Amino acid sequence: MATFGIKTAPQHTTYEDILTVWTEADQIEVIDHAWLFDHFAPIQGDLDGPCLEGWITLAALAQATSRLRLGLMVTGNTYRHPAVLAKIAATVDVISGGRLDFGVGAAWNVYEHESMGIPLYQPGERIRRFGEACEIWKRLFTEPLVTFDGRYYQLKDARSEPKPIQKPHPPFVIGGGGEKLTLRVVAQYADVWNHGGSLEDFERKVGILKEHCAAVGRNPDEIVLSWQLRPDMDNLAAAVEEIKRFQEAGASHFVIVLPPPHTAGVATRIAEEVIGRVK
Repeated sequence: MATFGIKTAPQHTTYEDILTVWTEADQIEVIDHAWLFDHFAPIQGDLDGPCLEGWITLAALAQATSRLRLGLMVTGNTYRHPAVLAKIAATVDVISGGRLDFGVGAAWNVYEHESMGIPLYQPGERIRRFGEACEIWKRLFTEPLVTFDGRYYQLKDARSEPKPIQKPHPPFVIGGGGEKLTLRVVAQYADVWNHGGSLEDFERKVGILKEHCAAVGRNPDEIVLSWQLRPDMDNLAAAVEEIKRFQEAGASHFVIVLPPPHTAGVATRIAEEVIGRVK
């Protein structure tokens, strides 16, 4: 069964406008989930524009909503130590009453890393670090004490209490399409894999993901296939047709990105003109 969500990237907008969209969506049954992103400056448009921090904004929206599943599409691993992020995520799951979808990725934005002095490792190391982080998150969500002696991260009797409400842990939603390393991490840890490219690319990478699943002994049917789209708000009928094509290719989790300005009524419009015509 397909699920549908909206994404209001917190760039070139205000918290009040995002709150308007989310509280409206929270009352619309066909909208199942809602998302922010994890960046410190806009990644589209004017770099000098406003950009709210993702996890703090998500915690506020968790308190302001009651039904929507919610998350960041996706959190960059390099921005916070994995043990710190585990604590943040568990807290948001508690605040939301168990509604967090734990969206994570290896990170990619060059400007943010260089401008803030955050190391942006070469792709291979970045993804290997991400793989270790996934293991740390999983263990801190489920174990009372965690000792971890990895190549990149080390923990000794680390605690993270309270645990998330969701058991065994919030679903891991992994974004990224690297074929050799990222999709292997997806095969090992993801409950949902999110992709944002073309249908042809999606179909090819699903095949590669299945190969990685076979290599690690994972049933690929356990991983929900997700697609993120940026609709033309002047031609929402095209989005309906695109979603139908991805459904035929196996996707069942859809994230519809809403461009700013975020205005009252846009969630209702998406529900009526897109989701209602797909379901």
